Amino acid sequence: MIHELKNARQPVAAKPGALRRVGWFFARLVAAFLFLSVAQVVIYKFVPVPITFTMLMDDHSITKDWTPLSRIDRDMVAAAISGEDGKFCLHNGFDHEAMMQAFKRNAKGGRIRGGSTISQQTAKNVFLWQGGGYVRKGLEAWYTVLIETIWGKRRIMEVYLNVAETGIGTYGVEAGAQRYYGKSAAKLSPVEAARIAAVLPLPKQREVNGAGGFTRRHGNAIARRVAVVKNDALDACVYR
Repeated sequence: MIHELKNARQPVAAKPGALRRVGWFFARLVAAFLFLSVAQVVIYKFVPVPITFTMLMDDHSITKDWTPLSRIDRDMVAAAISGEDGKFCLHNGFDHEAMMQAFKRNAKGGRIRGGSTISQQTAKNVFLWQGGGYVRKGLEAWYTVLIETIWGKRRIMEVYLNVAETGIGTYGVEAGAQRYYGKSAAKLSPVEAARIAAVLPLPKQREVNGAGGFTRRHGNAIARRVAVVKNDALDACVYR
């Protein structure tokens, strides 16, 4: 009787067949994700991105106007590189030095700053959601590798300038140029392009027109560096 009670208390081991089925399920799940993510990136190499999760979650009416890079002023590209990712043409999607500097700054406290490249921001804006978390960051890294490999720098810049939020409910530099200056993104001056680039990190909190304080100073600094980006060919990977 005592022997029977001891045997009754012992946990039932999972059957090898059940473990195998669970393993196959997760393997198929991973394989499906890999296939779908690659398919997404291949499709968007040729097709304009119609909508993003960020746009879907926006509480405001959305204004966007997909515009080929050939119809976006080169000063806008230079301003984006100057303001967001000075090493855009030099890295493979990740600026490890900038990431380490951001980590050290954040460790000291105060306002959290990221070290994301334009490639990483594009991956997040197109395929994922806003916000942090290790899962999102891991997926962002995966999509960054994919777009760097499949799209190349020119397409990454083209998509970035079309999906980045440039104001409340405004997406892409064409919609931003029309909203703030009443003109096409093909006709932006260096100062106008710089002011749009200055609001990209915090488009819901910064104003292009009538900007003051940090946003104004940051925009002026970007405007001064636009010529440097072009003269030093820091945008060469976009136009070669």
